[in-house]
Amino acid sequence: MPEGSIGRQIRSRREANRWTQEELASRVGLSVSYIGMLERGEKLPKLITFLRIANTLKASADELLAEELDTGYTVTVTKYTERIGHLPKEEQQRIYQVLDTMLRHAEKKASDRT
Repeated sequence: MPEGSIGRQIRSRREANRWTQEELASRVGLSVSYIGMLERGEKLPKLITFLRIANTLKASADELLAEELDTGYTVTVTKYTERIGHLPKEEQQRIYQVLDTMLRHAEKKASDRT
C-alpha cells in the first residue's frame, strides 16, 4: 500500500479545484492542520470524514482510493482513456504509438527474464 496515496489524491483533487487547504478545510468543516496531515499521509481519515471530503471534492471513493485498491489501475486506465478521447485524432494516435512502443519494450524485458 503506497504511503500517503489517499492524501496525494485529496491534494490533487483540491488543487484541480484551485482550492487552498484553508478552503477545503472550511468546506468540509475540518482544521487546516488536519487537511495538511491527510495530504502528507500522516493521518488516515475516518470513513465519515473520508466521505465528506469525497463529496466536497466531487470525487468518487474509487478515484481517491485508486492507488490503494487492487482495481486501482482499472480506474487509472479509465481516466487516461477519457482524457485521450478528448484529444484530436492525430494526438490520440501519437499517444497510442508511444504506448505501443513502451508495451513492446516491457514485454521484451519480461520475456528476457524468464
